[in-house]
Amino acid sequence: MTGPWGRPGLPGRLAPLGPRGDRGRLLLVLCLVAAVTVFTATVPLLRGFFDLRVYYGAVHTWAHHGGRIYDYRVPGTAYGFTYPPFAALAMLPLALLGRTVATAGSLLLNLAALAAVLRILAGPHWRRHGWYRWALVLCLLALFEPLRDTFSFGQVNVALLALVLADCRLLATGRGRWAGIGTGLAAAVKLTPALFIGLLLLAGRRRAAGVATAVALAATALAAWADPAASRFYWTEALWDTGRVGRLDYVSNQSLQGVLARLGEPGRPLWATAVLLTLCVWAWRGRRAVAAGDWTAAFALTGATACLVSPITWVHHLVWLLPSFAVLARAGHLRIAGALYAVLCTSVVWLWFDDASGLDGFVGSNLYTWISLGLLLRLPVGQPRAARLPLARSASATTPAPSPESPATSAVPDQTESSSGAGDPAAATGATDGVTAGRSPSSEPTGSTPPAAAKPQSSRARASSYTVRPPSA
Repeated sequence: MTGPWGRPGLPGRLAPLGPRGDRGRLLLVLCLVAAVTVFTATVPLLRGFFDLRVYYGAVHTWAHHGGRIYDYRVPGTAYGFTYPPFAALAMLPLALLGRTVATAGSLLLNLAALAAVLRILAGPHWRRHGWYRWALVLCLLALFEPLRDTFSFGQVNVALLALVLADCRLLATGRGRWAGIGTGLAAAVKLTPALFIGLLLLAGRRRAAGVATAVALAATALAAWADPAASRFYWTEALWDTGRVGRLDYVSNQSLQGVLARLGEPGRPLWATAVLLTLCVWAWRGRRAVAAGDWTAAFALTGATACLVSPITWVHHLVWLLPSFAVLARAGHLRIAGALYAVLCTSVVWLWFDDASGLDGFVGSNLYTWISLGLLLRLPVGQPRAARLPLARSASATTPAPSPESPATSAVPDQTESSSGAGDPAAATGATDGVTAGRSPSSEPTGSTPPAAAKPQSSRARASSYTVRPPSA
């Protein structure tokens, strides 16, 4: 098997996964689908596409009733629109749809975005994995808490991830002329992806960074032209008021700020220091990844960092960690990837929903943050182990003895391959750095959270009070 853009992928020893015959594999997949369906139907989740209701109600109020975007609240709650004004402009088609069609559209958009993300991370040889492997991957992804929350909330994180990874692929395949457009659009919809513009600058890709900045500014200017009052309010008031988004100490906030708030230290100086140190580590590791031509690892590190430094990173924002698991898998660290992924499927942080005090609360309630931090510190970058070791073995064990007719020659690494790695996104993600079971956070929230009633991000029971339909056209 090969990884993205022709690089070696998962180790060959993983080839026989489950039954060998198509009939047995189909039966196994059907059983897994049934198990996943039961799990998703019974595990406590906030259902009802609550965030989509926020978008839908705000856009309908704005377009049809002359209301202001940031004044709208879902009836019976204090949750409203919290994204930049361009996000509302991009969601304007919701004003033409009924709620049922809007819900179906949200599902289709997220499915298409997820397909794009998987396609980019798998590389040009994605067909080699076959229907069976892809079915297993989809079953696993359905258990991933950030992803299933994104779908059940009607969130936009996967779509933004797809836009950013599109630039990753362009840079990795030598088509950087068009790179930056996806990142710019994503940053205009939500502030978190703006850190990827910093990655482009860090990598010396000034053209791509300029394109991303120009696109983000143009989109923001368009929104300001469409609704000057909304833009003025957002950039002068709403942006700086984290209370509109949610409580900093709420257990779903898996960012550095969330950790400090749960410790009773919400002060900005300490948080600013932690953010500065995190950004320094990111800059160091990101430059190493870019120097090795490993754009996938560079983007994965940036996604983990964005989750850490954002003031609020709800659990569903952790879809930005998905590229990190692709990097770990390609580097041969499957056990570590599996262990960290399994933790992110458990909803374990919610055990400390009511009380995050004590050592167990400090470790357990911030477990997703520790994963993000561990990925930032130890995610492998550079040449993958799976690609390097077989070459070493062949050089030492299979080189024929020299003969008088053909004098011995020294095996020299393929310089063109290593130099072209700079254009390979999946370019190995390898063994240069070891990997330890790390942990980490995420980035921005949805809706405002009143102090008395924290947003029930992961409980069906708590979600029952948030089922009021927003106004329709």
